[in-house]
Amino acid sequence: MANIVLGIATSHGPLLSTPPEMWHLRAADDRKMQHPWRGGTYSFDELVKMRAGENLEFKASLDERVRRHTACQAAIATLARKWDEVKPDVAVIVGNDQMEIFTDQNIPTFLVYYGETIDNIPFSDEQRKRMPPGILIAEKSHHPDTPQSYPGLPDLAQHIIANLMAKEFDVAAAKRLPKTDASHTSGIPHAFGFVYRKIMSDRPVPSVPVFVNTFYPPNQPSTHRCLEMGKVVASAIESWKSDARVAVFASGGLSHFAVDEELDLSLIDGMKNNSEKALLAIPADSFRAGTSEMKNWIPVAGIMMNRGMKMNLIDYVPCYRSEAGTGNAMAFVYWQ
Repeated sequence: MANIVLGIATSHGPLLSTPPEMWHLRAADDRKMQHPWRGGTYSFDELVKMRAGENLEFKASLDERVRRHTACQAAIATLARKWDEVKPDVAVIVGNDQMEIFTDQNIPTFLVYYGETIDNIPFSDEQRKRMPPGILIAEKSHHPDTPQSYPGLPDLAQHIIANLMAKEFDVAAAKRLPKTDASHTSGIPHAFGFVYRKIMSDRPVPSVPVFVNTFYPPNQPSTHRCLEMGKVVASAIESWKSDARVAVFASGGLSHFAVDEELDLSLIDGMKNNSEKALLAIPADSFRAGTSEMKNWIPVAGIMMNRGMKMNLIDYVPCYRSEAGTGNAMAFVYWQ
């Protein structure tokens, strides 16, 4: 039977791949948006007033941006070294789509991809024109310069699908990823591309992408459902008739675009303590906008619980890009 030998959870936000002096490219967009934060939704100026006591101008200063960006690069390098050290045979990657391949014509709550190959394709010229400020500069961390085709893992993927169905998860399945004129990409979304490029260093093993609809109402899964899904995936991996050594990834998060360190640490502490109660106690309205990507971490926490593997926090780095506290909190974790 297969054996889970490594768990990795990593942020994948564009700031990780953007020079600190250019973080303002996204901050300009922040000023136009309404931001979910601690149960409410606020304008940029409202957040500036509400968070005046947090010393955010200093935290968003160029010196701090450089320091925090450097810390993130060191943490990513540590995860890549851990991957190389353990050398898993295959991987299961939990991530989300942001209208990159799916559209509002059809957004599955959970989807398992079971194709033979996984295409990672750079933006076309037309797709580049549609990118918001500060996104295109980060493309190289998600997509290669030329189209690449990575190995899928249909046998394990279909085994996971069968196990989810047996446990009454009516999971969607895809042998091919959708391609439409409205899609932002033509291949695997950036949540997965980041893992292939930055952690596996463009040498991906056969893998199973598992999609969670963290972003888009009305069919986002609850925290409890994500946790239970992870447990079923763990059981499926361990009952798979293979002697493969398996790594499991979570890609995304933590809080953004309004950074909330208290919320982030509640998730990290809950995982470190293997506490389902703590994870389920996080208020449901916390999981909005980019912060919802924490729901990619929760299935992996469910996989890792009760497996005797220690959670190691490499670093937690809240990356601020404005005096309103907007940005992206980054975290980097492994279980072994």
